[in-house]
Amino acid sequence: MSKKCELTGKSPLKGHRVSHANNKVKRKFLPNLKHVTFKSDILKRNVRLNVSNSALRSVDYKGGIDFYLKSVKSFKLSTRAKKLKNQIASKA
Repeated sequence: MSKKCELTGKSPLKGHRVSHANNKVKRKFLPNLKHVTFKSDILKRNVRLNVSNSALRSVDYKGGIDFYLKSVKSFKLSTRAKKLKNQIASKA
């Protein structure tokens, strides 16, 4: 399983851990990912996705997974999320 958000496309970043003596050691900045089950009203089923906390807040702001997927650009989405977007568009 990759450490990538399925809705926003956020992935790990690389950087340095810098000590007080200015020693630099490589490290990863991982996104805050959660396994979340969304309820799709249009598809009438639950959808389980691996999303970041910021994406979860965006979905809540838009009013649900259906409205979020309608408004977001497709190039940010994972393949599973793109399939969901297409299913929602065909039903509505």
